[in-house]
Amino acid sequence: MGKLRANRRQFFGLAAAGVAAGAMSQAGPAQAQVATKARIVIIGAGAGGTALANRLVARLSGAQITLLDPRAEHLYQPGLSLVAAGLKPADYVISKTTDWLPDGVTLIAEAAAAIDPEAKTVATAGGQSLPYDFLVLAPGLVLDHDAIEGFSLDMVGKNGIGALYAGPQYAAATWAAAKTYTETGGVGLFTRPATEMKCAGAPLKHTFLIEDIARSAGTRGKLDVQYMANNDALFGVPIVSEKVRMLFGDRGITPNYAHVLRALDAGAKTATFDTPTGPVTRDYDYIHVIPPQRAPEVIRQSGLSWADKWTDQGWVECDKASLRHLRYPEIWALGDVAGVPKGKTAASVKWQVPVVEDGLIAAITGAEPTQSYNGYTSCPMITRVGRAMLVEFDYNNNLTPSFPGIIAPLEELWISWLMKEVALKPTYNAMLRGRA
Repeated sequence: MGKLRANRRQFFGLAAAGVAAGAMSQAGPAQAQVATKARIVIIGAGAGGTALANRLVARLSGAQITLLDPRAEHLYQPGLSLVAAGLKPADYVISKTTDWLPDGVTLIAEAAAAIDPEAKTVATAGGQSLPYDFLVLAPGLVLDHDAIEGFSLDMVGKNGIGALYAGPQYAAATWAAAKTYTETGGVGLFTRPATEMKCAGAPLKHTFLIEDIARSAGTRGKLDVQYMANNDALFGVPIVSEKVRMLFGDRGITPNYAHVLRALDAGAKTATFDTPTGPVTRDYDYIHVIPPQRAPEVIRQSGLSWADKWTDQGWVECDKASLRHLRYPEIWALGDVAGVPKGKTAASVKWQVPVVEDGLIAAITGAEPTQSYNGYTSCPMITRVGRAMLVEFDYNNNLTPSFPGIIAPLEELWISWLMKEVALKPTYNAMLRGRA
């Protein structure tokens, strides 16, 4: 108990620091502003674009900073898995895009329709043409639901179908379907796409949470929980994959390797998977659908994607350390759309934004950049209600714990759960403001 009490004290210190970071103004002496007339266009007002805009306003004087994004709502995407398990209401993840934007930034509430990297212009869906000196690509990614034959979003919440990634209303509808499953039982299929994806731990979190909720309700014996892995591993970091395999064994969750969802028949409640030996059709009572994920069409049509890898997905061709485009040095990629081996999480964005900021300032001033991104990715891997593993790693799959001696990365801990439940959102909000 002594160690637990110490952990509780340590956690609340960390949580208080996160809350304080979200409430305070920028601490410490302000850096001298750089005078410039540079035209900077940022495509996307999600976590990366908004955080970068706030930081650039503080660093630059006279710059013309334009954000391009049609979305009126900003989504706190790390909260969707909590909504889909009935632990948070849908509005927990919703705020207004404009709530986070500083004075000195122009928001154009339109989508980017075309990018001409030779002419250095961005065309908007409304017909505007925006010239730029520097361009940051931070539009997020596209959930390709149409790639799943027989599936459409209006099915979510009905007939045992869930899809938490699609947004807060769908995460809430997912919980409605999942809750029924925990009560009535049957076969549950929890899927993961073959493409790169945001927060690759989310399929596992949903699996663990629904299994644990049934266990707590005394109905676990009614459930046959099946996890459909896209390849021969359960997670991209081998040591974490092995830990998940062990937890699956303890919880009676069956892994099915190399099963990629191809089609649904909602009426028959069957799902067809591509496997190395051919298509396999499985019955289900509950299925959680996570579709393939790709770069937005405007990126894939711009000539800025990798030509020799991820060709079906279209991620931006960029240096993995600087996030700078390899052929167009006035362009950077940020967040989900960046074509790097890791880093499609909000925690990754926190570490990427200062690197892009540093690169932009260096380009404006003619200096050499001083910061680089090492692939840091964080996944608070919820394993049951009230317990999680805080998994942090880099490009080389090295574990990189932020709190060594306090939070063991591969242990199911109460403190790691509260990091997700209490401290993460204030830290995320501070990041949006450019303060973390």
